[in-house]
Amino acid sequence: MIQILTVCTGNICRSPLAALVLQQRLGDLGVEAVSAGVRARADDRMPREAAELALAHGVTTDRIAAHGSRYLTEKLLQEPDLVLAMDRDHRRAIVELAPAKLRTAFTIREFERLAAATSDEAIRAGATGADARERLRGALAVIGGQRGLVFPPADPLDDDVVDPYGRSRETYARSNAQLSPGLDAVERVVRLAVG
Repeated sequence: MIQILTVCTGNICRSPLAALVLQQRLGDLGVEAVSAGVRARADDRMPREAAELALAHGVTTDRIAAHGSRYLTEKLLQEPDLVLAMDRDHRRAIVELAPAKLRTAFTIREFERLAAATSDEAIRAGATGADARERLRGALAVIGGQRGLVFPPADPLDDDVVDPYGRSRETYARSNAQLSPGLDAVERVVRLAVG
């Protein structure tokens, strides 16, 4: 089974939203999407605004209600094939905990930028192997190979998804607008690799 881990700070807004949406979109392929936070407390729930965004993405209320935050640990980083951080600091924390994830950990906006520069044909060509996990790892190697070839954003903050926690509904909407293209990119790459 392919596993995707999404990571943010408190594991109540951005990363659970990303994981719930990816699970909704990719569950038919046997993908398991889970989430954690670099400073999460145990079992905190999603705030209403984040839950409403998940509903708008088609996630069911029972799946939203089932989310409880959890702290990012080295053990949680052992299994995922793809790790998606919500900002550069989260990615740094991931790689410090599990240096082996250097090539398969991206900020979600970085992933979107690199995937946009990669053709469907290149992703399919990289997706070789006997099973879905191997094929995805091959595709991710192609995406990761774009690092250094694709110009980084002029403003490094453009690789981050803004943290909406405790802020206005407009900030939640902006955070969602920054996150959504990355979710689309992940779905595209996974479906091309294993679909």
